[in-house]
Amino acid sequence: MKNVIVGTAGHIDHGKSALVEALTGTNPDRLEEEKRRGITIDLGFAFLDLGDVRLGLVDVPGHERFVRNMLAGVGGIDLVLLVIAADESIKPQTREHFDICRLLQIRRGVVALTKSDLVEADVIELVRLEVEEFLRGSFLEGAPIVSVSARTGVGLEWLRQELARVAIEAPGKDPTKYFRLPIDRAFAMKGFGTVVTGTLVSGAVKPEDEVELFPARRRVRVRGVQSGGRAVARATAGQRTALNLAGVDLAEVERGMVLASPGRFEVSRRLDARVELLGSARRLKNRARVHFHQGTAETVAEVILLDREELSPGATALAQLRLDDPVLVLPGDRFILRQFSPVVTIGGGAVLSALASRHRQRDSQVIPYLSTVESGNREEILAAMATASSGGLELAQIVARAGWLEAEVRETAGKLEQTGALRVVSQQPFVVASAASLADCVGALRREIESFHHSNPLGEGISKEELRGRAAGDARPELFRAALDVLVAGGSVAVAGDIVKRAGRTIALLPEEARAKEQIELEFSRAGLAVPGLKEVLAKLPVEGRRAQKLLQILLREQVLVKVTEDLVFHRAAIARLRGLLADYKQKKGERLPIAAFKELTGITRKYAIPLLEHLDRERLTRRVGDERIIL
Repeated sequence: MKNVIVGTAGHIDHGKSALVEALTGTNPDRLEEEKRRGITIDLGFAFLDLGDVRLGLVDVPGHERFVRNMLAGVGGIDLVLLVIAADESIKPQTREHFDICRLLQIRRGVVALTKSDLVEADVIELVRLEVEEFLRGSFLEGAPIVSVSARTGVGLEWLRQELARVAIEAPGKDPTKYFRLPIDRAFAMKGFGTVVTGTLVSGAVKPEDEVELFPARRRVRVRGVQSGGRAVARATAGQRTALNLAGVDLAEVERGMVLASPGRFEVSRRLDARVELLGSARRLKNRARVHFHQGTAETVAEVILLDREELSPGATALAQLRLDDPVLVLPGDRFILRQFSPVVTIGGGAVLSALASRHRQRDSQVIPYLSTVESGNREEILAAMATASSGGLELAQIVARAGWLEAEVRETAGKLEQTGALRVVSQQPFVVASAASLADCVGALRREIESFHHSNPLGEGISKEELRGRAAGDARPELFRAALDVLVAGGSVAVAGDIVKRAGRTIALLPEEARAKEQIELEFSRAGLAVPGLKEVLAKLPVEGRRAQKLLQILLREQVLVKVTEDLVFHRAAIARLRGLLADYKQKKGERLPIAAFKELTGITRKYAIPLLEHLDRERLTRRVGDERIIL
């Protein structure tokens, strides 16, 4: 059965709730105050099965003071039931509600001329003509206009037929996308705990699913799922849905929050958008503060116009909205803007970039990027995203920004890689970068390697971590590794362990440097295990301290010398002889080696014995047991 959400719209006291009750048999006014005062204050809900279509009716308040409640209900509707009383015709909230529906790009609907039993036929015909004129040029031009009376029942069957016909034509929401449910009600039920309701705008949900509550970023479990007043095994996009949640108290949930697939999305306080101003609104100045409504969420936003200082009535512009509170939105989500004071609807628009960086006004790169995001296909959008993110983009970032499925991201990246516009620089994790970003990173690495060799003629090469920090600090590690692989594959760079150097590089020592290197080796070779202090040896050399340190590093890299502590260095021949002494001792006297026996065996003092024993422990030649060593 196809599920379609129908939202009422219209002026206060034009009979929206009475019409919903006449159509469905359900009174949508659930609050005691609503029944006492005879007006709808908050959202009401009812269901109507018409053949193969189930309508979920959202009844919204008509009073101007409750438009913010109305906005919480219309965000997920598929078609509008515009209610106009035949005895009053078009009124202020009729216009505001209709503007809201148009700004939200609701594409279909039916008009109901209610209270038709209170006026003569010629009056109904006159109102019909006024309504047709009002709707001319809009999405409801040519829509059915049905005269009805909730009191007598006249026209109700005709209205049901038209609703069924239009509902069948309405495109359904996508159940294959990631799950999102904006919460419009939250309450507690005895024996069940926390229950939330909303219109399921995408994806599907079933009992025992783990979902994430935004903006709190709280993981909760779905105990049970209801739709249409009964338990269901699975709810899909387009259904009015009630979820019984485990792991969260009622006090932690409120209207405006969103339940979504876990680990997929991020909330934002800054988003880029296409903003449209109503023709009836006043000019909107740059940095104006407005009320922002999206889905069931409401907050205050500052509007940063990106290419002008003010927006004229009826015009559109690209803008950045900086929000007082975090919201979960995705590209394509529609929103409504209301004037800060007095609070009236002035416009709306569509989200283009949900996780936007802060822009400077008239930034030459922002407008082309947002234009591509607004009108481009998936390949063009991903290419633009990768270009804008010069350090590379991970799969999770793309999903959070675009709302695409992982499979869609991988497929799109594959197509772009075939054209050469994009590179998949890592499969696990999945990371992409524009071809230009990879080329820039390759160039930066090459320049930094050359610069290092020029500044460090005695250095074998630069460490990977230092190279990344100097040349690719803003790049993801996967992009850095891919760029390094390009240089290695091209034969211009070689990697030895953690060291990166120009391919074929050898260290050419000056005569005094060669003599100094020989002198260092000779000093430690003669010393055996009773070595002199490192600073003492280096101070005797015929070269300055910086070059002496470089020569020492060369000997350590060549493993001619072995560093045991910061100031104790031994010749490899001495360490080799020590190994032989230990093997001979183990064979003759056993594996247990007290410190005193070690000192006697080597002829060295405690100053050398303890550091050497600790070195042997690290090399797994010995193992400490109390004050003794076990020779392994």
